[in-house]
Amino acid sequence: MTKKQVLIIDDQPVMRKLLEQFLKDKYEVKALENGREALEWMYDGNIPDVVIADLNMPEIDGFEYIKRVRESAFFQDIPLIVLSGEDSSTERIKCLKLGANDYLIKPFNPEELALRINNLVRMRS
Repeated sequence: MTKKQVLIIDDQPVMRKLLEQFLKDKYEVKALENGREALEWMYDGNIPDVVIADLNMPEIDGFEYIKRVRESAFFQDIPLIVLSGEDSSTERIKCLKLGANDYLIKPFNPEELALRINNLVRMRS
């Protein structure tokens, strides 16, 4: 069985590495630095099973990324988890209104993230 693919978008190399290490046994992981890179990668025909995106990133931030993904007929159904250092309900509400499926705050519990990814992947299959 092919591994499901998780796209990680975070401008912090340490966070990308950490998520990659944690998820690589169960998922195929693609890690990119910002929303622009992620959208270009997706427009090249790559459709991940789940996206984990930070909010504060250069070029295209998490809010703009969510908006563009949800406006696209090709990508609108891809489950999207926001992983952010922002612990404000205003930010969470904004992300959920834009179409994020879930919102986790850094630092996060890796087991909780894995369960949330698993639930979103399972709902899609």
